[in-house]
Amino acid sequence: MSLTDPLFFDNDCLSAFLWVNYESILVKLYPGRIVIPHQVYTELSNPSVNRVKGLKAQVNTLVMSSQATVVSIIVGSPVYDLYFKLTQNPDPGHNRIGDGEAAAIALAKEQGGILASNNLRDISNYVREFGLKHVTTGAIMKEAMAAGLITEALGNAIWQNMLNKKRRLGYQSFSDYLKYNP
Repeated sequence: MSLTDPLFFDNDCLSAFLWVNYESILVKLYPGRIVIPHQVYTELSNPSVNRVKGLKAQVNTLVMSSQATVVSIIVGSPVYDLYFKLTQNPDPGHNRIGDGEAAAIALAKEQGGILASNNLRDISNYVREFGLKHVTTGAIMKEAMAAGLITEALGNAIWQNMLNKKRRLGYQSFSDYLKYNP
């Protein structure tokens, strides 16, 4: 992964860190590279998507401190065309996906960035098809440990807090993630 590529966050991956108040991991690992599609920003204040209040305020703090950027997709642009296709008119054999996922995928593809998303069931076909670089919460936590930002023990505590907030991470602990993703 390049040290300059922007990371386009889907709601599920960004929220995993916001819900447990560890967005500082993202800020330290990816200074100035955190990009939040406007569709994801909108989802953060939607109670049917996020049950925890205050996430949008946390993102606003990141934006005001220039640690993150919220990006809109311009109608008529190639990014918009792909976004529309993914959400409204996918190719045969592909399912329609949510606005946040589609925006993050379209932006990552068109701008040569990295997709940050945990929703593997919905996105893995597009990651392969478009040749996208992709990270999950687990990969980010592993990178944080390699950078000395967290220990495995702290990673397990953060992971458990994420699970307690009903985040789907695919493993019962950070240690399990590390064991199966060396």
